[in-house]
Amino acid sequence: MNQEVLSRLDEAIASTLITQSDNPDNNVGAAVSVIHKGKEVFRNEYGMADREKNIPMEKNSIFRCYSMTKPVTSVAVMMLVEAGKLSLSDAVSIYLPGFRDQKVLTENGLVPVEREVTIQDLMDMTAGVVYPDASFPAGAVMQEMIDEYYRKIFEEDKPTSTYDLANLIGEQPLAFQPGTQWNYSFCADVLGAVVEVVSGKTYGEYLREAIFEPLGMVDTDFYVPEEKQGRFCQNYQYMPETKTLEPCTWQHLGLSYFHLKKPAFESGGAGLVSTIDDYARFVRMMLGKGTVDGVRILGRKTVEWMTQNHLNENQIKTLDWEALKGYGYGNLMRVMIDEEHAEMIGSNGEYGWDGWLGSYVCMDPKEDLAIIYVIQKCGGNGFRDVQVIRNIVYSAL
Repeated sequence: MNQEVLSRLDEAIASTLITQSDNPDNNVGAAVSVIHKGKEVFRNEYGMADREKNIPMEKNSIFRCYSMTKPVTSVAVMMLVEAGKLSLSDAVSIYLPGFRDQKVLTENGLVPVEREVTIQDLMDMTAGVVYPDASFPAGAVMQEMIDEYYRKIFEEDKPTSTYDLANLIGEQPLAFQPGTQWNYSFCADVLGAVVEVVSGKTYGEYLREAIFEPLGMVDTDFYVPEEKQGRFCQNYQYMPETKTLEPCTWQHLGLSYFHLKKPAFESGGAGLVSTIDDYARFVRMMLGKGTVDGVRILGRKTVEWMTQNHLNENQIKTLDWEALKGYGYGNLMRVMIDEEHAEMIGSNGEYGWDGWLGSYVCMDPKEDLAIIYVIQKCGGNGFRDVQVIRNIVYSAL
């Protein structure tokens, strides 16, 4: 890759991407790694991991993955499929009783499901499950459920396990009939509980034994142990009233423990913490079609199958996010299928996902290329960050 072109990343990130205004106190730390043909060809860290403690962003800084957890969960499920312990056509109710006798919340009230939710529905976000969101009926019901979940934690000190929360999610009404639409949701968290049932281990134990230890991902877990918390990035929130970035005092999607202690709920959709070096090992395994440095996690055909669009013509109509122009979706990841209509440089077949705090990963098997971008700011900095970084990296090929 052209290193002179890649050097533009430094100026782009340092001058425009991590700053909210001209006030240097608004800078939030960032880091980027570019991997090409199995080797890291660009790496840099910017700003502060924790401004209050005066800790700069370092190569071993630990960040909250949030939804960058989802590709890991997809791999965990496919390992069980390869082992013959799980079938993608299985009804989720086989493993989680909360998914029995489900109902769909329609304009005319609750109606029975026309068919059961399957594992593949969860993998493709076509199950009808939702995230908490008071703006529509099924989301409002889920919001009531998660509010009660928080109340039990903070008022009664009664945390809910991964398995029990997944069953609670299944007991809430679906937003649509299974398989008819796409909707971003708690699906990956439910899959974490399915993995627990099938494997007989907690989700964290399964990931550690099946993926993290074989790949040497030594800093990836559902929490940061006390001896590593000096490397843990602070999470910041932009305050429009004061136009400043302040430490975030709340956590999204049921992660009430701030990643500072081992949780009861190990979120397969949002719960992991990691480092760029750790996540790069996972990325290299995926680009290696399931194998890296002689360690096999998945088979070649499995990776090829799981990294393609799985949405049909009707489902893809509801994949209407601005940032997903030119993309399909499958197995908890976006997949570029229409590069000429994507608003950034890329290749058909490129896949990956991002996280609520702005972190992002893309993997392009056509170019044997990956980009890992890390920031820790509620809601991220917006989609333009990703466009700028990707366009510079691809122009260096």
